[in-house]
Amino acid sequence: MTTSFRPSSSFDKSLAQRTVIITRAQAQAEDFAAALERYGARVLVCPMIEITDPESYQPLDDAIDHLYGYDWLIFTSVNGVDYFFRRLTSRNHEITELDDLRVCAIGEATAERLCELHVHVDVVPEVFKAEGAFAAIERFLGGRATMEGLNFLIPRAAVARDFLPQALQSAGARVDVVPTYRTVIPSDVDRRRLSTLVAGGADCIAFTSSSTVRNLAQLFDTQDLSELLSGVAVACIGEVTAKTATEFGLTVSIEPPQYTIPALADAIASYFRNLTERG
Repeated sequence: MTTSFRPSSSFDKSLAQRTVIITRAQAQAEDFAAALERYGARVLVCPMIEITDPESYQPLDDAIDHLYGYDWLIFTSVNGVDYFFRRLTSRNHEITELDDLRVCAIGEATAERLCELHVHVDVVPEVFKAEGAFAAIERFLGGRATMEGLNFLIPRAAVARDFLPQALQSAGARVDVVPTYRTVIPSDVDRRRLSTLVAGGADCIAFTSSSTVRNLAQLFDTQDLSELLSGVAVACIGEVTAKTATEFGLTVSIEPPQYTIPALADAIASYFRNLTERG
């Protein structure tokens, strides 16, 4: 069951005296923590992922050196944008080389980052996941048949869902998926500290990707996180992350209507506001 949604208010302290654990990468946790703190939450940052270089840059380098061979670029995350353009500029390529390509950005934050880099964005799916991206590109082109023979480049995490490339290929497109970055368990993660924090009265844990769920399970060497997180409300940024959480034995109580960090913070506040009102 998911929560109802209500926009945030500077006077709304629905999370006062509530403790929320966020598992996002340290470098990306600040905005999420600030959004929760505006609701009065005590926020504990326990990163379950760290963003780092791919094992090899060779596939990405080859793709960058042959951008003229592609019709479309699809960016699935801000991380993909950052690592792609860092590599692009380090190899003395210009952003203007993308001018002749169509660009799809999954998620508002991804689109905003591209705009900051002065990259045109042709398609931003209404649904921020692979299925939404395929449907949006299909609509933009005027039908599935128009994808046949087009060349797509998807720079993304080394491990990610296969739906989008498989769907494009089934429509007759050629797709290159190149590892642009990796998500790993942080080397300094403290299992004992996290156990203590959960046992010490955490009210909610927020997962912002399937990797954060899997890495937590790997950290505790378990396929069932239900005992570890007993009594803790589980919040997930979207249905893909929620599905992964369910696979590891968790019941997802909070899922926002939009797959964004602000919406997730608002949904967490709404959930606990409703608990208080019912109590």
